[in-house]
Amino acid sequence: MIGSLTGEVQYLEVPTVILNVSGIGYEIDTPLSTFCQLQKGQTVTLWTHFVVREDAQQLYGFSEIQDKIIFRTLLKVNGIGAKMALAILSSLSVDMLIHTIEHEDINTLIKVPGIGKKTAERLIIELRDRFKALGKSSATSATPSLERLQLLPDSPVTEAEAALIALGYKPIEAQKAVSAVKGDFTESAELIRAALKSMMK
Repeated sequence: MIGSLTGEVQYLEVPTVILNVSGIGYEIDTPLSTFCQLQKGQTVTLWTHFVVREDAQQLYGFSEIQDKIIFRTLLKVNGIGAKMALAILSSLSVDMLIHTIEHEDINTLIKVPGIGKKTAERLIIELRDRFKALGKSSATSATPSLERLQLLPDSPVTEAEAALIALGYKPIEAQKAVSAVKGDFTESAELIRAALKSMMK
């Protein structure tokens, strides 16, 4: 089991980071909350969850250990796979997710790409007791995506739109959300966070 990795960020492409650890490049999928904190050449530690399947071996990484704990908790919910768990953590901070589950807020959950009413209801039912068992009342956030879109480093707006599309939002939704906040922010990470926040209202 690979529980954590410390190394230099070698390459970034939503939602994947290649982390160079002693000459070995580990390909790690991350939620947007983690991805947006990373910069090429930066030395970081990621808390990792290692999945081995018949057809693949996959690493998932998180900047905060509580994100990893919540990710693993989400995987225990019937019908929730790793990519969906990353999508949830990309759209909702851990604090917001816990609050949403505690208050049975289905309307917030169905705003996450790929989650319908039945899945939202199942999440609330299955996570309510699990969160209580964890003794949690707060934590942090995250992000992911189903596609790997090449980022255009010279355009923060394009990067932000690509990240939202990779997360599962329609191109027109991503464009509108980023356009609404681009006057207030210049960095792609800030644009992504602000656009996501506005879409979850």
